[in-house]
Amino acid sequence: MSGEKRKRIHFAWWVLIGLSIMIGLARGGINNAGGLFLSPVSQDLGIGIGSLSIYLSISSIVTMLFLPLAGKLMAKYDIRGILIIGIILQAGSFALFGFMDSVWGWYILSAPMAFGAIFVTTMAGPVLINRWFKKRNGLAMGLMMAAVGLFGAFIQPFAGNLIAEQGWRNAYIVLGVAAIAIIIPVVLLMIRKQPEDKGLMPYGMEEVSEGSLEAAATVEKGVTMSDAKKSLAFFSMLLFLFFMTAIGSFAQHIGPYAMGIGYSVEFAGQVMGAFMVGMLVGSLAFGFLSDKIGARNTALFSMVTGIVSMALLIFVPDNQAVFTLAIGIFGFVTASIGTLAPLLTTSIFGNKEYSQIYASIGIGLAVAGIVALPGYGFVYDLTGSYTLVLYTLVAMLLINMVLVILAFKGKKTLEEKGLYN
Repeated sequence: MSGEKRKRIHFAWWVLIGLSIMIGLARGGINNAGGLFLSPVSQDLGIGIGSLSIYLSISSIVTMLFLPLAGKLMAKYDIRGILIIGIILQAGSFALFGFMDSVWGWYILSAPMAFGAIFVTTMAGPVLINRWFKKRNGLAMGLMMAAVGLFGAFIQPFAGNLIAEQGWRNAYIVLGVAAIAIIIPVVLLMIRKQPEDKGLMPYGMEEVSEGSLEAAATVEKGVTMSDAKKSLAFFSMLLFLFFMTAIGSFAQHIGPYAMGIGYSVEFAGQVMGAFMVGMLVGSLAFGFLSDKIGARNTALFSMVTGIVSMALLIFVPDNQAVFTLAIGIFGFVTASIGTLAPLLTTSIFGNKEYSQIYASIGIGLAVAGIVALPGYGFVYDLTGSYTLVLYTLVAMLLINMVLVILAFKGKKTLEEKGLYN
């Protein structure tokens, strides 16, 4: 009997599959498809892309304001009920965009959409993986983030074709309703708040318990929040995350950029598929590279790769194959926001007060989204081109290389002062 139990797949893996489907559809599908609609909607309704993309900034502000509340709600209430309400708010608001005739519809609906997305795309994954996996939780997180790229690689071209064939209004409705119809059954069948709900221990609990003394020693090593926030390393990382998120925000403008230089909405969807494949590869690669060559060298490699992708877009925009390759490489670099940012923070400040330090540095993430998303749109509206934006992205990638070097110099200073223990 014990042999049978040992062979049975631990329910933690079913939770991971459920999370991967949910986040793959909600983030890789709905969130990332938003950019494909900017050009057709702005042309049809006579709205500037900058004005329309303000709704993405409103989403960033709502996310920043309500993240702390979301954490409390997830700790207090049934996770499945919260996630069902979350996807109805997120995907339902997305579907309702199809009925709007004024830019104010996007501004108003972006608030419930972002609030729902906090639970579905941001909080659920890390919270549930940490509860269900005491062993291989890094692998589980990597697989879940790779699912975002995998789902997006199929959904983005589908969304582009849908907009071309049925119009942007029907495309919004189809994508939103399909997400709700698929995700609700997945949540009910495969998601549970904690292992105790199934009469189980977390996956790998026995192995972790045996090595708990060594694990505890590792967890405690690092810098305190009070020491970190006075350091060069802290401000370097804050700015790094600001610029990295600003760079990644260009993903929402890939569709308008492609269509602005003469490509079709179907091709823009295919290119976004390449972007998501790049994200998938990047999500898996950055963790592996960090183990092999360290977080610092991996970050520098990522920035150089980003410069290569921008150079291709600036100098060879008219070749479809090169354009697709450049966007795929850009997707690879963008994956570093979700993977490299936490790895760099751990590498520089340790684990002692990691969550507090990362949450404070994370202000850079939110502020960048608020500023950059409409900013790129307004540059396009004023100049009729994204060329200036591409040169700005190159400048930010170069600045980030300097900031990574400064952050690790700051870490050395913290160690020399005896604050790293």
